[in-house]
Amino acid sequence: MATFQVQNFGCRASQADGAAIEKQLLDRGLARAEAGGDAEVVILNTCTVTAAADADARAAIRRIHRENPGSKILVTGCYAQRAPHEIAALPGVAGVVGNSHKQQIAALLAPETNFLPLSSLTSRPPQPITFQIDPQILVGDIFAHTELLAAPVFEAATAAEKTRPNLKVQDGCNNRCSFCVIPSVRGRSRSLRLEEVIREVRILVDAGYREVVLSGINLGRWGRELSTPHRFEQLVRAVLEQTGLEKLRLSSVEPMDWNDELIELMAGSPRIAKHVHAPLQSGSDRILRLMHRKYRPWHYAERIRKARAAMPDAAIGADVMVGFAGESDELFEESRAFIEELPFTYLHVFTFSARPGTPAAVMPDQVPVELARERNRVLRELAAGKNLAFRRSFVARTLDAITLNQRSGDCTDALTENYLKVRLQGQHPPNRWVRAHIHDLTSEGLAGCQA
Repeated sequence: MATFQVQNFGCRASQADGAAIEKQLLDRGLARAEAGGDAEVVILNTCTVTAAADADARAAIRRIHRENPGSKILVTGCYAQRAPHEIAALPGVAGVVGNSHKQQIAALLAPETNFLPLSSLTSRPPQPITFQIDPQILVGDIFAHTELLAAPVFEAATAAEKTRPNLKVQDGCNNRCSFCVIPSVRGRSRSLRLEEVIREVRILVDAGYREVVLSGINLGRWGRELSTPHRFEQLVRAVLEQTGLEKLRLSSVEPMDWNDELIELMAGSPRIAKHVHAPLQSGSDRILRLMHRKYRPWHYAERIRKARAAMPDAAIGADVMVGFAGESDELFEESRAFIEELPFTYLHVFTFSARPGTPAAVMPDQVPVELARERNRVLRELAAGKNLAFRRSFVARTLDAITLNQRSGDCTDALTENYLKVRLQGQHPPNRWVRAHIHDLTSEGLAGCQA
């Protein structure tokens, strides 16, 4: 039986794409390799959001080719969509398939782990044949892509410990942020239909999962382009009303989509995790305009403060970028001060990476790398202080947490509904809700015992 391995890079949406590819291959009779070196074909599902992401993919290709030269390497994902010829030139690459044709990867692989010729991608069943082009490149117009490829992704490492599946319900983005390459590699916004989302959630609930994470590239735009348009809060309400899911968690939602109805719905339902993630990018109005972001700092602050007032114990996080073109010392300080004033509990801080083909890549006043890295350090320290204060406020309190993996020794990892890691005393089965009494801090989370 032919063996394969899928290696994923990047965001939750990419993880979901990789899970769908893996499911399709298993359905076609291929077997998952126990280790990467044993796989006859290795599929790299890549990211291209930064130059570092591209470099990580190239390093992985070289490592796999060096350690297992007999493996056929197929590269897909966002980097494959953006720069297929660059990837095809790397030693060991047997095929490059962009996001535009990612859903056809299973049809490209024959039982002998050969790729079918690109001309064979028709409606007829594929026949196993040998390579016709080496390497093959299959990349098309991503803006003509209408399919949404995804399967649930589980956060635990082993099948026996699967918890908190991540369900992708939306892909693509209609925004045109000046720094972002994602719309050009993922295409327009498209959504899983409401009835399909409900069906997938019910399947997960029937399988015994207690928490499901909804994700997407621009999740808050879910449903806008459907034949019968819907709004994201309608989806959230439908999941609560039409499924028995115990806890629903929302991944990143853009600031303009955190409307009053969504905040009130989250605050009023014990079945929605109290966790708000709203990408900020910058607290400077000037920089936000250069980024082509669709909100102003005061609008963002109003949304965050409204969420905090409605949910005093909620986790509130943001993505923040430093070193964007034109970010002077004064504008960086404006952003830092804005962030300091808001009730964030964590930040994901990124250093600007010029992406080929984006307007930001050719803007004047590019920030020196070393200066950008220093600004990154400043914001990470600010975020660490906010996170410490947030965690400290829960010592001596009791929180709901879902168990994850058992650690070596007598403790179990768990995650609270407001996104805090807990090292729980004792061995507890995964995928169980417990009441955790918090008695101390750890370096990154909390320590407690079952109440």
